[in-house]
Amino acid sequence: MNENDIKKLLEKVAAGDVSIDGAMGHLRDLPLIDFGVAKHDSHRPLRNGFSEVIFCKGKHPDHLLKIVDEMSKREHNVFGTHADEDTLKRISETFPNADCDSVSRTFRIINRSVDPIDGRLAILCAGTADVPVSEEARRTAAYFGVEAICHYDVGVAGLHRLLKYMDGLHEIDCAIVIAGMEGALPSVVGGLISVPVIAVPTSVGYGANLSGLTTLLAMLNSCSEGISVVNIDNGFGAACAALRIIRGLTRRK
Repeated sequence: MNENDIKKLLEKVAAGDVSIDGAMGHLRDLPLIDFGVAKHDSHRPLRNGFSEVIFCKGKHPDHLLKIVDEMSKREHNVFGTHADEDTLKRISETFPNADCDSVSRTFRIINRSVDPIDGRLAILCAGTADVPVSEEARRTAAYFGVEAICHYDVGVAGLHRLLKYMDGLHEIDCAIVIAGMEGALPSVVGGLISVPVIAVPTSVGYGANLSGLTTLLAMLNSCSEGISVVNIDNGFGAACAALRIIRGLTRRK
């Protein structure tokens, strides 16, 4: 249940279409719903604007299917991240309306329309090996109401590829910049545009990249002012941070 659902329910009570006891029945499960294998935080959209998302890695397959099924029965939208091929296969077989994507390792089930958010988000990644994290960020943003502009394979080894898109980047509200190796791209972008930049280090790179640790430390030490950095391979977290920024801008308009 989100803010719009609460408003509609209160309007029905005020109009006499729903009794107080009927409204209480709708609100009874608002704080959480116990699925047996998980406690669904259905109150979260009212607190911070994000519905609960399923982190699939490490969950028992049967438990995961039960969570998805219980959420779908209640007409909640469902989004899952870090889903392996077997998980995506089981989800697509069990839920015909599921949109599964093996590149980003995510799936989504849309049971009610998503209200679009008025904001301009750009997602850039350095190389094609960074696309899975970039797609996780893009699909997360879209799930919550923002369709991002994407420019992939624009890393510093061929800087002219980035410069081709600079005019459009001056018109955005926020940028997510994703890179592996030495993680230089966010610093470059941060020196060229004035909007918030959220940097995402990836685990892409040779031995001394240390599975993304070198990239993370490089981004944390960026000389471009005010860059924010999320965890390694965390496209989901970057998208949510960008959405908080864009929502804040929208409220001020």
